[in-house]
Amino acid sequence: MKKSEKFKLGESLPLAEVLDNLPFNADGLIPAIAQQHDTGEVLMMAWMNRVSLDETLEKGRVCYWSRSRQKLWRKGESSGQVQILKDMRFDCDGDTILLLVDQTGPACHTGRRTCFYNAVRGDKVEVVSEPLIDPEDLYGK
Repeated sequence: MKKSEKFKLGESLPLAEVLDNLPFNADGLIPAIAQQHDTGEVLMMAWMNRVSLDETLEKGRVCYWSRSRQKLWRKGESSGQVQILKDMRFDCDGDTILLLVDQTGPACHTGRRTCFYNAVRGDKVEVVSEPLIDPEDLYGK
């Protein structure tokens, strides 16, 4: 992404070149932040590998890499709470991806709209949002 620092508005790099030069970590992963495209609400952070990144770009439906399950995680596959990709951006260092998405329902496995529901309040951390859906209903557990 260094190349684009001095670009003028509208100048571009080939997508393949950018993807081929992303600094994936030792596990082949790069952090991705999902943000609601029309409100700016930050929904979640997850990891992507090259396969999940390529699938997301190809299908327009967000796919991550699940570190706990060690497999592709197609957001909403079991819950129905999908993320449709509206735009993808890379930060100035190219080491973080921003996914502007249209989120169906809650993004968090807890049933909350966002995973960022724990807020620092002085010397405490307070829960600042209620679940929209009971996780047992969300995942049928």
